Amino acid sequence: QVQLVESGGGLVQAGDSLRLSCAASGRSFSANAVGWFRQTPGKEREFVAAVSWSGSTRNYADSVKGRFTISRDNAKNTVYLQMNSLTPEDTAVYYCALTKSPTITTNTWNWDDWGQGTQVTVSS
Repeated sequence: QVQLVESGGGLVQAGDSLRLSCAASGRSFSANAVGWFRQTPGKEREFVAAVSWSGSTRNYADSVKGRFTISRDNAKNTVYLQMNSLTPEDTAVYYCALTKSPTITTNTWNWDDWGQGTQVTVSS
């Protein structure tokens, strides 16, 4: 069983940057794709970004393309989400997730393990 712990969230102003981290423990996740999702109250959890096990494939939601960058360091068992040019619409709880599937999908039900989330709040 793998445990995922997110960190790096906080309160920032519009235009600022944040870097989220997702650290895995319990076992290595170097063979798994890892993704970031976000959720606001009353809304469904939505896909943000994902990276393949090797780091060679990266997918992004249209809403974050060009502003967010996902990366991973398998030696540290950690995945990062660099978020630039933040807007109030990026305010949400951000979750990292791991999938056993060989392909990256944006559907939450295809992701097997989840962290507890970290709050990101962007003020205008």
